[in-house]
Amino acid sequence: MTRLIRFNKPFDVLSQFTDAGTTGSTRRTLSDFIDVPGVYPAGRLDRDSEGLMLLTDDGRLQATISDPRHKMTKTYWVQVEGEPSDQALDQLRRGVTLKDGKTRPAKVRRMGEPDALWPRDPPIRVRKSIPDSWIALSISEGRNRQVRRMTAAVGFPTLRLIRARIGDWTLDGLASGEWQDLPPPA
Repeated sequence: MTRLIRFNKPFDVLSQFTDAGTTGSTRRTLSDFIDVPGVYPAGRLDRDSEGLMLLTDDGRLQATISDPRHKMTKTYWVQVEGEPSDQALDQLRRGVTLKDGKTRPAKVRRMGEPDALWPRDPPIRVRKSIPDSWIALSISEGRNRQVRRMTAAVGFPTLRLIRARIGDWTLDGLASGEWQDLPPPA
């Protein structure tokens, strides 16, 4: 039977089970939280990003979740520096030109700070002279550091990035560092 796990990845955790970095490295990995043999991440989440990851022991399901050809939508809660203008949000909705080409159009809306938001360790850098705000951003592709590059391209750098949804799976009710078995999709 297929095993599917949802995990709320904390900040500063690698989205892999081993650290292939420098010898003697003490970076935290998935193995610091999940002791389940035979499951692998379906996609990645940068070390400085937080939130929903899915892990499975089914290679076909893993490919369906992570391969951009399947266009599975991922939604992020993004804390940005400044307060994005309507023009900046419209640019994101049309697609933004990055060094590796134009992105697909995103769905984006302003939002308040997410309910039940856990503290980040270490906290984000706060500048008294510049406000910050939150947006919900949904994309169906997965370029390297794409959300961060998109918000920077429209003039609002990302301060904190939390993936809240992958397809129909959500982060709802899962504390940072916790994982839960899910029923496999039908």
